[in-house]
Amino acid sequence: MSDKKNEDYAIRMPESASRSPYGGEKDPFIIPTRPPRAVSHNSIGSRFAKVENNPSASILAYCIASISMTVVNKYVVSGSEWNLNFFYLAVQSIVCIVTIQILKQVGVITNLAPFDYNKGRRWFPISLLLVGMIYTSTKSLQYLSVPVYTIFKNLTIIVIAYGEVLWFGGSVTPLALLSFGLMVLSSVVAAWADTRHAGQTLEAAEALATLNAGYAWMGLNVFCTASYVLGMRKVIKSMNFKDWDTMFYNNFLTIPVLIVCSLVAEDWSSANLARNFPVETRNALLVGMIYSGLGAILISYCSAWCIRVTSSTTYSMVGALNKLPIAVSGLIFFSAPVTLGSVSAIFIGFVSGIVYAWAKVRQSELAKNVLPTSQPTMSASSLSNRDAANS
Repeated sequence: MSDKKNEDYAIRMPESASRSPYGGEKDPFIIPTRPPRAVSHNSIGSRFAKVENNPSASILAYCIASISMTVVNKYVVSGSEWNLNFFYLAVQSIVCIVTIQILKQVGVITNLAPFDYNKGRRWFPISLLLVGMIYTSTKSLQYLSVPVYTIFKNLTIIVIAYGEVLWFGGSVTPLALLSFGLMVLSSVVAAWADTRHAGQTLEAAEALATLNAGYAWMGLNVFCTASYVLGMRKVIKSMNFKDWDTMFYNNFLTIPVLIVCSLVAEDWSSANLARNFPVETRNALLVGMIYSGLGAILISYCSAWCIRVTSSTTYSMVGALNKLPIAVSGLIFFSAPVTLGSVSAIFIGFVSGIVYAWAKVRQSELAKNVLPTSQPTMSASSLSNRDAANS
């Protein structure tokens, strides 16, 4: 509320205080019954508006959403007998679609267009790339610790950046190149620390085999994620999609693919289901699977909220800074090994994210000074963090 509105309200106060809400004259010392309710209602609305427009609240909400999503994904797939990744991802997509439809029915989502068959047919190859991305993501998270997974995820940024150079005429600034070097260094240090710690355990051969499997899946995930982001950039301009449309088509088109893959490739025997969902953790696993579907929507909303009340620059920096608490959450919730090498890798990866975010800010500022006819197309690298939310 502006100062001018406050002044007008203060001027009208004496007159309204001597009149009944029903229009008649009233003793000024008799407290009316209805105005306090309006004041209380306005007070609640103003408090909500303050929270909604609070930059700190939006940043905190985004960080909590992204951290909780990673932790829940790791919890679900970290069971020693877990092998139903396609089923888990299908549940995620179904929960996401159901939630989007409910939000549309109650009027929260107002700009979601009905499903278009032609658009769905053109978007289907992108959805297949998404399936590859989220499946390899869950497999790598299954075998690797959260800090190592978070550090290696940065390598996707490098592949996307050079993919843009090859296919979209992008460029890599010296500052971005420095951040890429730090990302590679943090990954090497993380791998060295992990393998060194695994080699010192009693079951060294099994631990090293698990790590090697995780690194293989992580390499596939980097390739699949870059393919998805670059492919989406090539197609999305011609689709005229809004944010909710992209999320709806992605999840809706992946459901049949994930269900078919689960029925064909995964073991649906009662014995295997019992191993994947043991009685003592069954309810927690089911709650986690449902939350993961809601979490994808929550991250999308918090991302848009953060950009709306702050700026895209702040959002980029928050995404970079958020790598640190995500990595630390793995040390806290999943007892990941805390060694000098692992802590050093987390710190180097954290610094690389900040340097990269700053490089993108500098590049955006320079692009503003370029004539529109020669200004480069907006980078798709910034989309990589958002798609990791669906993993």
